[in-house]
Amino acid sequence: MARISPLMVAPPLVFAAFVGLAAVGMFRDDPEALPSARAGEQAPAVVLTDLGGKPMFDDASLRDGEVKLVNYWASWCAPCRVEHPNLDLLREEGVTIYGVNYKDDPEKAIGFLEELGNPYAALGADPEGRMALDWGVYGVPETYVVDGEGVILLRVAGPVTQRVMDQTLRPAIEAARGD
Repeated sequence: MARISPLMVAPPLVFAAFVGLAAVGMFRDDPEALPSARAGEQAPAVVLTDLGGKPMFDDASLRDGEVKLVNYWASWCAPCRVEHPNLDLLREEGVTIYGVNYKDDPEKAIGFLEELGNPYAALGADPEGRMALDWGVYGVPETYVVDGEGVILLRVAGPVTQRVMDQTLRPAIEAARGD
């Protein structure tokens, strides 16, 4: 009887594992979206430092009975600049947005807001990225939809574009509000 070498079995097993992973990725609702690891969980603690004397938010703000967005951003982030007008539109529509300035120079962050406007009802700085780590942030920008009880409903990794607003954020906000 011929003996089969483990080296001969390994390539087909590796290939089968790759095909399985690819199939799972292709059949997700949105293959480009990162999963919301915290969806359905209470938002982690809000631990921020002051950013230029702007109003800050805290844990109680996330549990005020209203649906809101928490947006992680930085002045050095080009996609954050791209999404900024869309955050202004959402604010004008009555959506409360809390901002978390991520690993940024405070003076540059304030300059960013002075140049582009401030869509945030309240904000603070996360200079070391510790709060972002607890929230599961991969990189900026990232935006979370949080219900009135402080539960994360959805995470959007990447800039808030018109498409993201229309297809993802507004429907999630409306569903959470019961509209």
